[in-house]
Amino acid sequence: MSQRIDLDHGRFRQIIRGKIKQNLRKYISQGEMIAKKGGDKVSIPLPQVDLPRFRWGDKQQGGVGQGAGDVGDPLGGQPGQGPPGPGPAGERPGEHMVELEVSLAELAEIMGEELALPRIQPKGTEKIVAWKDKYTGIRTTGPESLRHFRRTFKQALRRQIAVGTYKPTDPVIIPIRDDRRYRSWKSEPLPQSNAVIIYMMDVSGSMGDEQKEIVRIESFWIDTWLRSQYHGIESRYIIHDAMAKEVDRDTFFRTRESGGTMISSAYKLCAKMIEDEYPSAQWNIYPFHFSDGDNWSIDDTHTCVELLKSKILPHVNLFAYGQVESPYGSGQFIKDLAEHFGDDERVVTSDIKGKDAIMDSIKEFLGKGK
Repeated sequence: MSQRIDLDHGRFRQIIRGKIKQNLRKYISQGEMIAKKGGDKVSIPLPQVDLPRFRWGDKQQGGVGQGAGDVGDPLGGQPGQGPPGPGPAGERPGEHMVELEVSLAELAEIMGEELALPRIQPKGTEKIVAWKDKYTGIRTTGPESLRHFRRTFKQALRRQIAVGTYKPTDPVIIPIRDDRRYRSWKSEPLPQSNAVIIYMMDVSGSMGDEQKEIVRIESFWIDTWLRSQYHGIESRYIIHDAMAKEVDRDTFFRTRESGGTMISSAYKLCAKMIEDEYPSAQWNIYPFHFSDGDNWSIDDTHTCVELLKSKILPHVNLFAYGQVESPYGSGQFIKDLAEHFGDDERVVTSDIKGKDAIMDSIKEFLGKGK
């Protein structure tokens, strides 16, 4: 009975996964899941799954055998049970949306399948986040499940030889309680690879609420995917206009300034953060920068290029730049990066024209499996 339940449950989960994949682009672009996030789960609205039912064939006649009737008419014809549309108030429920809780890990797996994202091969073992039990010796006490039979009989043989009860012509060995030997173990640290995501965002006046909402949604999904690839991950947040500073996540998405834009200020802070806290031999480093493409001057753009070449790219797995379309932004910076790093696989740029482009942008950023 339990096996049949497991099969039914497995089929139900496959149906739900199919529904989620079918509507994933809509969920992501509208940010519905983020708003309903609780812990490591999110609530997803799904339409009810219709149960199959018999219908009349083409040559069949309608009715129930008594009086007039058409195909599809309900039996009994109770008020309020007819087809939908104008009419008296009924008592039957209509169609509803069902909300299901799905773990972020499963959601990341579904997104990876939908976008065909390759799994990341991490590097480094900075932090110890897990312990592994390893058998290291023999002891005289322990659970019977860990009894070491060869060592037990070996000890019994030694004892019988020592007391003179062992007969080579009749080699019968009978272990007693004191002969029993058991495996012993100890827990050893199991190093795990770790990663840090450094988010940078232009918060100058040209970046409006719509642009920041796009960054918020996209960074949530980037986080979700990378967390499914690493056992330990840290997120750092840098905002900048003409100056850069590190902030917490909430401030990152809520701040709006009216000053100018000097992108190099954020890259300098990012480079210092990497140099001081994240040795590249031990950490997987992912800087993500979002802006509308405006920068104060050509000289500052040249400074950004030099910082990327000398201070950032040699240490990171991937540098990602997302340019969010804005009515006030010139969109020049993505062209400058393409001119200087067009052939560099460590640099990925994405032109995000709106919420509908978020899925494609995630694919561009994470599609290389770095």
